[in-house]
Amino acid sequence: MAAGGIERGEANLVTPGEKLGDATVLIPGKGAYLSSNGRTIHASLTGFRVLTPPPADSSDKRSTVDVVGHRSHGPVPEPGSIVVVRVTKVMPRMASADIMCVDSKAVKEKFTGIIRQQDVRATEIDKVDMYLSYRPGDIVRALVLSLGDARAYHLSTAKNELGVVSAHSIAGGIMVPISWTEMQCPLTGQIEQRKVAKVQPKGEGIDE
Repeated sequence: MAAGGIERGEANLVTPGEKLGDATVLIPGKGAYLSSNGRTIHASLTGFRVLTPPPADSSDKRSTVDVVGHRSHGPVPEPGSIVVVRVTKVMPRMASADIMCVDSKAVKEKFTGIIRQQDVRATEIDKVDMYLSYRPGDIVRALVLSLGDARAYHLSTAKNELGVVSAHSIAGGIMVPISWTEMQCPLTGQIEQRKVAKVQPKGEGIDE
């Protein structure tokens, strides 16, 4: 094991895109990359942060930072991935969600996603009401746009086939989509607003 050891513990478990340090004091090694601004170093995979001091005779006094993968590593969201998420919180300009599946494979670790107001749909973006698009507990199919700030992936539901695929009504029934923007409770007949995903061909739906 490299000198400097592995920094273990929850606080030192890093995920893709997470900042590892500044390029002024660190050199990116395995599992790490230099950001486009050339100033910060980020993790490219999930694992533990490892620091290796420079050789005694080296003119470069910066330590090397590596990310060593751990055994529970599973699928990781990447730009272009289709993910299935569970909405956890809805706010005026965004909704946050826990990522459950990446390209139909269940994740083994916690990844958080954010759907911003401008990424809910492709048209009339300025008229999007987050509270009429999603509610906590909704299961949503989304596209990963990028890794944003605060270790949360930016997600989009702008395409027709993306959006809410499963939702429970206030009465507890599993709602049925009746239009692009509405779902109906089979128990009460009550209609609720959602950004509904286009119904997939038979055999390609998402089970709850």
